[in-house]
Amino acid sequence: MASKLSLNTSELFIFIFLAAALASAELSPTFYDNSCPSALRIIQSTVRAAISKERRMGASLLRLHFHDCFVNGCDGSILLDDTPSFTGEKTAGPNNNSLRGFDVVDSIKSNVEASCPQVVSCADILAVAARDSVVALGGPSWTVLLGRRDATTASFSQANTDIPAPTLDLSALISAFSKKGLSTKDMISLAGAHTIGQARCTTFRSRIYNESNINTSFSSFQQNKCPLSNGDDNLSPLDEISPNYFDNFYYKNLLNKRGLLHSDQQLYSGGSTDSQVLSYAYNLSKFLSDFSVAIVNMGNISPLTGTDGEIRINCRRTN
Repeated sequence: MASKLSLNTSELFIFIFLAAALASAELSPTFYDNSCPSALRIIQSTVRAAISKERRMGASLLRLHFHDCFVNGCDGSILLDDTPSFTGEKTAGPNNNSLRGFDVVDSIKSNVEASCPQVVSCADILAVAARDSVVALGGPSWTVLLGRRDATTASFSQANTDIPAPTLDLSALISAFSKKGLSTKDMISLAGAHTIGQARCTTFRSRIYNESNINTSFSSFQQNKCPLSNGDDNLSPLDEISPNYFDNFYYKNLLNKRGLLHSDQQLYSGGSTDSQVLSYAYNLSKFLSDFSVAIVNMGNISPLTGTDGEIRINCRRTN
């Protein structure tokens, strides 16, 4: 009897292990090949049209995917508007008056729904739009794994605690990414997304006025854009050299102490991550290759699959 019980317990553990492995393997690059073969083409064309009107939109769509994945996983929760039953993530500190591109996602969803009603998730749209945005701005392509489903709720509190703040020191940044199952290498690679886009004055004011690990001419120039008082929403490029092109100048800027955010310059400040920053600054292809791997890893953070969640008809609200 004891032997039989031991065998059943072992079988149970094996079953649990296999179930977990299958769950993590449910995402597939061919997920919509039969159910909505036009999905990827529609997303790509809508993204390209939006970026052709405003180059900055590429960075905004990429950032939506990042902020979505860091709160309860890549589940489209970032797109939900507030309801009487929960407060969404849009008004959380890292997102409020900062995230943009929701209207572009609405257009993508509307176009996809017209071709394949209630088949393609909003979470998958964010993942594909991020890839297509990077490609449109001269960056690498990668194979997006698909099959995520959409959350039916959001987490205002987790958005406030789990999205890495621009004020974090290196150890806190490493911890924030590790909490999501991402390595330090992933973190430094993903930080390269700051080679495109802009930041608000309120996120870098303290650095340009108070920090010593900063190029003096750079800080003086930024102070003209970001006064000590007022101007919180004034914008400055995260990469002053080529803010609308996906390259490795972000890392080159760090070598010259011209990182805009405190968290950016922390990656090259005499610490354990300096060597990887140096590598990317002098080897564009290595950065692009590692970024492609890291963003796929990020896209695998706790997706809803199978029968979990839903496929929203409108990305702003549950069905």
